[in-house]
Amino acid sequence: MSQYRTFTAADAVAYAQRFSGLSDASSLVDAEEIGDGNLNLVFKIFDRDGNSRIVVKQALPWVRCVGESWPLTLDRARLEAETLIEHYRHCPQHTVKVLHYDAELAVMVMEDLSSHRIWRGELVQGRYYPQAARQLGEYLAQTLFHTSDFYLHPHEKKAQVAHFINPEMCEITEDLFFTDPYEDHPRNSYPTALEAAVSELRSDDRLRNEVAGLKHRFFAHAEALLHGDIHSGSIFVADDSLKAIDAEFGYFGPMGFDVGTALGNLLLNYCALPGLLAPREAADAREQRLTDVREVWITFAERFQALATEKTRDRTLSWPGYVSEFLKKVFADSIGYCGTELIRRTVGMSHVADMKNIPDPAMHTECVHHAIGLGRALIVAAPNIDTVDTLIARIRQHG
Repeated sequence: MSQYRTFTAADAVAYAQRFSGLSDASSLVDAEEIGDGNLNLVFKIFDRDGNSRIVVKQALPWVRCVGESWPLTLDRARLEAETLIEHYRHCPQHTVKVLHYDAELAVMVMEDLSSHRIWRGELVQGRYYPQAARQLGEYLAQTLFHTSDFYLHPHEKKAQVAHFINPEMCEITEDLFFTDPYEDHPRNSYPTALEAAVSELRSDDRLRNEVAGLKHRFFAHAEALLHGDIHSGSIFVADDSLKAIDAEFGYFGPMGFDVGTALGNLLLNYCALPGLLAPREAADAREQRLTDVREVWITFAERFQALATEKTRDRTLSWPGYVSEFLKKVFADSIGYCGTELIRRTVGMSHVADMKNIPDPAMHTECVHHAIGLGRALIVAAPNIDTVDTLIARIRQHG
């Protein structure tokens, strides 16, 4: 911490020249800060020809829009870098490459992804990437299997759990996913016309018990090294390419949390599309989102099953049929966490462009209402949904 200083653009250029690993690193001459800069400073580093070559990201010690009254741990930069490095080791084709990181400066140097686009923005515009859902399923299968008890020796697994402990960032998740939306909390934000619908969330005993179980499993089930915040805004896409970024919430938790968060963001787009596109285009895109949901889960489950059959090291866990039973539990968890993502992104503070970009206020309210209701329905029904086709039918049933 004693060496920490907030980077300027000039600092970022100098750091990239030193640690990018480029053969022509001296050609890096300029930097542009991108993003909102609220939690991190992110700089694109350009060469003399104006080409973006490298990205430098530094964690800030507090939320910039609030100030020092909302401090944040700088260790999240180490955890993000090491989560991405570990995920890259097992799935390099779908994880951004970290070229260097410094824990004391809370900074890392990454490959430039200027050839890609943020998936959320593409979904909002109605642009379709045919391979993305399968690639996301592959990323989830590779990263979650290879950091789980199916693959790691128990001693290594326990050491990894301790190494990746991330209490401060987990607390943010625990509050925003499982607590704030179900209380009258000042961080919540939703259309006033939906006050009755939100109030029902707080008083629904069955819902609250299911959410309590999901939070408890988030506390207690260290199944694999999660990305921890895998949504369409933390995924870059291009033709035939998908890359996960932004893993500062990485920790060992329940596999269904990563899978469910990913599915939840596809369904947020599904709920928002009637307010974003013309009716026929919206209907077609909604069908595509349901296909995407199906492809993410099918790819994840099939690839995880294949990896387990080939690579499981523990003799007990390799007993025929066990991995299939385990995946049933992951599926139920995924549906539940999917529902909490739908609710926290519409009732809580972390709203998404899918909803925010709906121009008509009445349609915006209608789409938000749909997402809240769908989230509630999925959380409650999760223990009784046993196949992805049943899941799709439940989603259609809800509208």
